[in-house]
Amino acid sequence: MQLKNSALKVRDFDLSVKAEDISDDGLFTGYGSVANVVDSYNEIVAPGAFKKSLADLKAKKRKVPVLWQHRSAEPIGVYDDLVEDDAGLRVQGRLLVDHVAQAKEAHALMRVGAVTGLSIGYWVRKSSYDEKTGIRTLLEVDLIEVSLVTFPANDDARIDAVKFKLAHGELPTLPEFERLLREAGFSKTKAAVVAAHGLPHLLRSESGGSPEPSGADFLAALLGN
Repeated sequence: MQLKNSALKVRDFDLSVKAEDISDDGLFTGYGSVANVVDSYNEIVAPGAFKKSLADLKAKKRKVPVLWQHRSAEPIGVYDDLVEDDAGLRVQGRLLVDHVAQAKEAHALMRVGAVTGLSIGYWVRKSSYDEKTGIRTLLEVDLIEVSLVTFPANDDARIDAVKFKLAHGELPTLPEFERLLREAGFSKTKAAVVAAHGLPHLLRSESGGSPEPSGADFLAALLGN
C-alpha cells in the first residue's frame, strides 16, 4: 500500500543510548529504530525500510537533525552517520555542546543516564496490513528527524510529537488525537467520542480540497498549539 499523504509519525525506543557510548565532546551512538519489533500501535518496521530514505539523504548531502524532545525549534546537533543493519537503524550523533546551550544540558543528562531514549519522526511511504494479527508492517519510510527524549514510552513524549505534526500541517492518528484531547482537559470518554467522530471528518476535509482552514490548522487553534 502506498501512502502518499501519510501523517508524520514517531517511534520510540528506551535505553537506546548508553552513558558509555557518549564522548566528552558530544558524540553518541544508538539505535533510532529497531527492526521486527511490534510497537504500541501494532506496527513493525521491516528490515530495509530506511534504505531508500538513507540513499536520498546521502545523494542530497542532507544532515538529519538531532532534536530535543521532538521540538522542531530546538535542534541541538546533527547525525553524522546513519546505517541500517540487521538490528535496525544505527545512528551516530553529534551534540553541539560548545554552541547550543540545550545541547550542553542534554549531554550532561545523557552522561548521568537521565536521558537514554531515541525517538524517530518519519513519513510512511509503503506498508502492508495483516488482518489476522492486526499488525501493520512498515515497508518503506522517509526519515525526517531523530530526537533525544527523556521518557520515550511516556505519553508526554508522544504529545510533543503530535504538536510537531500540527505545527507542520499534518493530522494525528486516532490514538494520538485522543491523548491530545485528554491533555486539553477532556475526560477519557469524551475524548474517545470526539476523536472517533471528529477526526474522520477532518481527514475527509483534508482530502476534499476545501478552501476552509485545514484540519491540522483547526486542531492547532482549538488546542492552543
